[in-house]
Amino acid sequence: MFRHSLRTRVVFAFGLFAALLGIISGFGTFAATVVTEDRILEKQLRLSVTDYIRRSGVDPDAPLPHSAYVKSYREPVDMPTALRDWAADMPDDGYYEFESDELHVVVVNTDVPPKPLYVVADVSGIEASASEEVWLITGLVTIVSMLTLLAIVLGAFISRRAIDPVIRLAKAVGGINSEELSDDDWRRVKADCFHDDEVGLLAKTIEKTLKRICAFIDRERYFTNAASHELRTPITVIRGALELLEQAELSENSSRAMGRIKRATLDMQTTVDMFLCLSRETNDSSYSEHFEVGPLVDQAIEQQRHLLANKEITVDVKRLSDPSLLGHPQAFAIAVGNLVRNAFEHTPHNQGPVSVRIDQYEVSISNHSGLEVDDPEELSKRRSRGSETHGFGLGLGIVKRLCEHNGWTFTLDVNRGAIDACLSWEPRGLNADPKASELLCVAEPAIGLQVKHLEEELASTRS
Repeated sequence: MFRHSLRTRVVFAFGLFAALLGIISGFGTFAATVVTEDRILEKQLRLSVTDYIRRSGVDPDAPLPHSAYVKSYREPVDMPTALRDWAADMPDDGYYEFESDELHVVVVNTDVPPKPLYVVADVSGIEASASEEVWLITGLVTIVSMLTLLAIVLGAFISRRAIDPVIRLAKAVGGINSEELSDDDWRRVKADCFHDDEVGLLAKTIEKTLKRICAFIDRERYFTNAASHELRTPITVIRGALELLEQAELSENSSRAMGRIKRATLDMQTTVDMFLCLSRETNDSSYSEHFEVGPLVDQAIEQQRHLLANKEITVDVKRLSDPSLLGHPQAFAIAVGNLVRNAFEHTPHNQGPVSVRIDQYEVSISNHSGLEVDDPEELSKRRSRGSETHGFGLGLGIVKRLCEHNGWTFTLDVNRGAIDACLSWEPRGLNADPKASELLCVAEPAIGLQVKHLEEELASTRS
């Protein structure tokens, strides 16, 4: 299941540690045996020579050191054939070792008689042979292998006791679909099944967190269902009142005001439907509807043109292409409408024109803010100090979320006060993944703004 299993790493660490420790200990033991063997032999030879020198000082005819493996020589010609040439060169006093011939020699000059004494030890019979060394190494390898196997078994046992709770918790959490949490997903953790330790604390914390998230989702769904009714009811009332007003004889000014109210009501209806659709994470046939981009841009310009009244600003529309999209036309209309409204609202008097460019894969809207800044955040702060509309308004927040939801790309560039907002899309159009429940948080103030416009229109109609 796991690419890098924690249990496997624990077992591997135990086995590797035991193998390294066994190898180092085995070679250390073997080296210590060889060094100790040579050290003892050298000590014995030197003690034999020392004893002879002491005895010869009392008795010049004292016998030379001699035993089953130790022989003494005065003349090089009497020595073993392998040592004759070496002894003829009159070596200095000291201890010499000839590993190839398995001979150890101590050379010492004596006063009585004044000649060098060669004490030779043939260790071929007392040192371990090559076959014995092989058996020794084989035994050490066997011990190391057994220690490694024992460490692996011990590591598996310890990891099973210590790591299994972590693995069970990881499987329980991994089995939860974070994209579609249900009411009972928090019960999968089963924190009561864990011991009162660090893993148990982690399980309880995860369980409590998931429980709170599931409860929040339930409240959000309930709020969405309630908001669906609460948002539609006032729109229905307004539309009913408009139908009654249409039957009455109205003046020309009142008729124009009522027309604006009808358009605003339709915008509110479209906005509410869009946000509720997104907040409920539903999908419908409108996500695969084929629509033309140009008419929606023209519609957005005409709907927001009243914002340019008394500003002496023109709108320059450039059609470099006639693009079409496969996706959600209401979402696109809301996004473009918000961009147009922001451009019209935040362009100062006589600072036009507002340029709208329609290309094959993008729609861009350019205007001038009247402020010499190069950063969108700085521009937003300056606007928030001098007006009730904060920054670029709620519209851009809606545009960003709609673009993320529908797979479009939204960019905003500010260069010395010149603002360029661009909404672009891939050549194949829309591949929507409807997951944006938090859009309802943005929808509420946007709908409030629409209601405010309706109140102003109704007030002007009464007057």
